[in-house]
Amino acid sequence: MSRDIDHKHCEGCGVELQTEEPSRLGYIPPQALEKTPVVCQRCYRIKHYNEMSSIALQQDDFLKILGEIGHTRSLVLHIVDLFDFEGTLISGLQRFIGTNPVLLVVNKIDLLPKVTNLNKLLNWVQKQAKENGLKVADIVLVSAKKNIGFERLLEKLDQHRDGRNVYVVGATNVGKSTLINRLIRDYSDLEAELTVSQYPGTTLNLVHIPIDDGSDIIDTPGIVYKHRLTELVERRDLNALLPGKPVNPMIYQLNERQTLYFGSLARFDFVKGPRQSFTCYVSNSINIHRTKLEKADELYVEHKGKLLQPPAEQDLDKLPSFTKHPIHVRKGRMVDVLISGLGWIKLNSEEGAELEVHAPRGVKVAVRDSLI
Repeated sequence: MSRDIDHKHCEGCGVELQTEEPSRLGYIPPQALEKTPVVCQRCYRIKHYNEMSSIALQQDDFLKILGEIGHTRSLVLHIVDLFDFEGTLISGLQRFIGTNPVLLVVNKIDLLPKVTNLNKLLNWVQKQAKENGLKVADIVLVSAKKNIGFERLLEKLDQHRDGRNVYVVGATNVGKSTLINRLIRDYSDLEAELTVSQYPGTTLNLVHIPIDDGSDIIDTPGIVYKHRLTELVERRDLNALLPGKPVNPMIYQLNERQTLYFGSLARFDFVKGPRQSFTCYVSNSINIHRTKLEKADELYVEHKGKLLQPPAEQDLDKLPSFTKHPIHVRKGRMVDVLISGLGWIKLNSEEGAELEVHAPRGVKVAVRDSLI
């Protein structure tokens, strides 16, 4: 049982404290309420372990933060996950931040096959950002986990910052915390400078990290996008969805009226078209199963949560039911079919196809020009 905390606020970031949900803002273990100062778990970890934990905000609260940025003179560091580019891009960002420049940091490039041409990848990102209405001052390709591209990121920060504060924004699970920790090491003596008294007093839980010229790097909580499969699965299945190492692309030669199941998480139907190959870019932990379209429903009923997993059988009822997305790919296009939070399926020919994707209700399904 948690004790009544009488609406206390964190003496570090100012957020209202709560003892019920560790994943929400303001969590404090009940026993820590007896300590002085009274700070939330996130502030405690920042000060004592240099750890920037990913606390999530719902969309309305996050938009309030973006709106405040629009009234400042700042550089916005927008971190996206290359493995879920469309799913982690903050739509409408430009409307909220005004004329402040955006440095787009594309993380997790280490998950792509090593033969990937980075110049082509950069061109693809530029095109996708423009199509999504995002004006960027620059783009940097990085791997926070593998420390790839970080020197270039520092160069671009120095080039575009011009004495401005830097707001770091991004969705959950894009690797924002890892990048923030690297920035702290390069720009700030955290032990000497980041004390409880210097934490901001705000219920939005912004964390200001002082840097050498009197400006701040301002960490914002990760935004929760419910259109990503990663936000719907149980924590034990998250590791299966999020690749920890480069993906091994799986190629399938399919005739029309064949189906691919990605565990029990999604289904891809090749409804009509000439025989062609499809390459699946998903975590190596995802079990892909091929069957005939006429047997697909029966297979799901009999084997969901067993042969077809993740998720395991006990977690299936926590996922929304499947919604069908018909997709027409005209001849002459090289496209990917993205299932946000899972990965994508590349069509390897320009023959055109009639497809259907079945994914949990609310999960974003999109067609885009091929990434690779």
